Amino acid sequence: MTDVDIDDLRSRIAPLVANIDPERTDEITEGLLTVAERWAPALGLVGTGRPDQGTAYLITYGDAFRREGETPLHTLASVLRDHVRDAVTDVHLLPIYPWTSDDGFGVVDHRQVNPELGTWKDIADLRADHALALDFVANHVSASSPWFQGWLAQDPRYAGYFLEPGPDFDVSRVVRPRVTPLLHQFERPDGSIAKAWTTFGPDQVDIDPSTPAVLYDLTDVLLGYLAHGATTVRLDAIGFLWKESGTRCIHLPQTHDIIRIWRTLVDALAPGTQLLTETNVPHADNITYFGDGSDEAHMVYQFALPPLVLHAFVTGDAHVLAGWASGIGPVSETATWFNFLASHDGIGIRPTEGLLTDDDRALLVQRTLARGGRVSMARRPDGSEGVYELNTNFLDALVEPGDPDPDASAVARGLAAHAILLSVIGVPAIYYHSLLGSGQDRVGMEQSDIARRINREVLDADVLEQELTSSARRSGMLEGLRHLLTVRRALPGFSPFADQEVVHLDDRVLVIRRAPNTEHEVTAAVNVSGDTVTLPSLSGQDAISGLQVDGLTLDPYGYAWLIGGTVDS
Repeated sequence: MTDVDIDDLRSRIAPLVANIDPERTDEITEGLLTVAERWAPALGLVGTGRPDQGTAYLITYGDAFRREGETPLHTLASVLRDHVRDAVTDVHLLPIYPWTSDDGFGVVDHRQVNPELGTWKDIADLRADHALALDFVANHVSASSPWFQGWLAQDPRYAGYFLEPGPDFDVSRVVRPRVTPLLHQFERPDGSIAKAWTTFGPDQVDIDPSTPAVLYDLTDVLLGYLAHGATTVRLDAIGFLWKESGTRCIHLPQTHDIIRIWRTLVDALAPGTQLLTETNVPHADNITYFGDGSDEAHMVYQFALPPLVLHAFVTGDAHVLAGWASGIGPVSETATWFNFLASHDGIGIRPTEGLLTDDDRALLVQRTLARGGRVSMARRPDGSEGVYELNTNFLDALVEPGDPDPDASAVARGLAAHAILLSVIGVPAIYYHSLLGSGQDRVGMEQSDIARRINREVLDADVLEQELTSSARRSGMLEGLRHLLTVRRALPGFSPFADQEVVHLDDRVLVIRRAPNTEHEVTAAVNVSGDTVTLPSLSGQDAISGLQVDGLTLDPYGYAWLIGGTVDS
């Protein structure tokens, strides 16, 4: 392998493989190295390097925008070029592969682009303006995929690809994100019945990476994405990857070792590439995917941030958010947080365990339902059900029911919420519907009876063009966020690796010092309430407005980034 010390790579991978399968360590190690050798000539220094204060991701579907006569991926590139431009550096494409369910996550073929979206050439064209993040759905495939259909047909090529637990396999402690059955029955071509593990539902069948051929295939898919130009790979639902009888079947040591294997390969073959883990779980479990800060994920989703920010605006009180943020700091020189408020999924509630009370969570549920959203449930190991996520549009959820001017309120509160997103330590990611000021798609949700569709509307690109001129909500969010992102890019204190210190001055205002006590210090202050709040102890130049401040006064939902001043707590 060019410029890669194969013996060194072998020595680093073998101990990790030994943790997974000590009896076949040499076999599996050599198999992984064979996959690496196959892709090495197409890789090299393809990564973009360590993120900085200018790094910002846009989260979007490949068909988020449509225009007659164009492939959706081509239309997406056009919309980004015309309206988003350099406000974001990276585009995270949600699954672009042929699929049968869950708007892309029931993957039929990991290695192909869905022809209804475009081609790999369209992906390459998109990379002309932005770095690329691709989804890697490693945990499961569609029940219609060749892998699963081959397994059902008992093709030797796919022997062991899927888990069919016997009666001695203890599933009593398994953690579920859904209320559907854990196992589903499938008919084989010969008429016999197979039972397969289905964490997320009957059309998303879990793969079994304890079979070496499966691990090779998954590794091949991952490195193939890098060869196609991905500089970030999101490991979807990765916590569920490995199953063991009698365990919770989530966050198992073997899953962490597989991530370590992939991190080792990626750092060696494509240095600068970012591995991003997606684990919608309580904070203490979520952060385990950093490993020791250098050997697992480069970035971990900050799942507690969306519900805590929403809670702050619903209550007009940021003290819970501030208390949590006080415990968040730098991870390492190569690892940091991936911050977001809205995404293609709902607002996860499990990450608030230990952070919000039951009454706090009930407030968020009430707001979601009052604004026309839904609430999705998950089954606990004891058989009971609990709230898993809120299905709503984040901007709409910020607005109180009965507000006389909901669009103006959505913009004011939406920009304030995103000022928090852009201030806390880590790399920011903005969902396309937030950037463009979209509202919730209740029609799409009700017609499909899929709760998450409330925030997955496909936009007509030509209609959007007009609305960006005629709609104050759309133009207000886009221009406001473009300005914040432009200002942020010039402030090294917002480096994803710079420290943060929370200053408690008023419960209605979140105050965070970034890069404190350095020449790059920035003091971010965001008012989450409808009150005008004065903070006499804050001074400096507001980088957002350009005004000099001697005693900061924030209007309702106002925000400032102060530089060159003082903070007297």
